[in-house]
Amino acid sequence: MALTVPLAEGIWRVPLIGDFTNGFLLRDADGQVTVLDMGLPFSGKRVMKALASIGSDPSDVTRLLLTHCHPDHAGGAAYVAERTGREVSVHADDADYVRTGTQPPTDPTVRTSLLARLLPQGGAPPAPVAEEPLRDGQVLDVAGGLEVVHTPGHSPGHCSYLHRDSGLLITGDAIFNVLGLRWPMKMLCSDFRMTQQTAHHLAELDYTTAAFTHGPEITDRPREAIRTFLAKAA
Repeated sequence: MALTVPLAEGIWRVPLIGDFTNGFLLRDADGQVTVLDMGLPFSGKRVMKALASIGSDPSDVTRLLLTHCHPDHAGGAAYVAERTGREVSVHADDADYVRTGTQPPTDPTVRTSLLARLLPQGGAPPAPVAEEPLRDGQVLDVAGGLEVVHTPGHSPGHCSYLHRDSGLLITGDAIFNVLGLRWPMKMLCSDFRMTQQTAHHLAELDYTTAAFTHGPEITDRPREAIRTFLAKAA
C-alpha cells in the first residue's frame, strides 16, 4: 500500500490501515504542511513516513487538524504533535476529549451488546490542544483556504472539511465509503439521528472529489452519489 494517494495539487490521502482508515496531508505553496487526522496510536509513525514521502520534514508541519476525537483519528495525534512541536486544532465540543484522552458518551438508544463490549473502550492518548478551537464556517489558512463544516452527531464536535480551490470534500466519519456509501455504526455515534441530520449539509456543498476517513475517495460525480445516498437514507 502506497504511503500517500494524490487527491489534488498539494493534497494527499494517507492510507493508515489500507483504505479503511485515512488521514490527509495538505501542503501550501510555500511548503507549510497541515496534517489532518492521524489514526490509531500506532499510526503516528506511518504519518511521519508519509510526510517524508512527499519531500517534507517535521519542521514543515505548521498545523495539526482532527475531524473528531475518536481514537482511530486522534490516536496518533500525541506522537505527531511531539515530533512536530505543534498543538492539535479541533472543534470546541471535542477539545476536552482530545486533551484528556477520553471519549464522549455513545448514543443512549444503543443497547450494550457483545460487539460493543469487544470494541476498544479507551480514548486516544492525551494530545496538546490549540487554545483557539475550530468553529463552523471558519476558513483556515491552509492550502489556499480550508473550510470547517461542523457535522456533529458522530461526536459532538465532529467536522468535515471543504477545500474549495480544488473541489475536495473530506467527509470525516459523517459518511463512510466502505463497500459503498454507508452510515457509521450507530454504537460508535454520540447521537446517530443527529449524524444523519447534519450529513445533509454535505449535499448542499460544491465539490468534485469526495474523500473519506473510512474508504477510498469518489471522483466520479461524488456530489450526486452522496445526494442519492442521503435521499435513500432519509
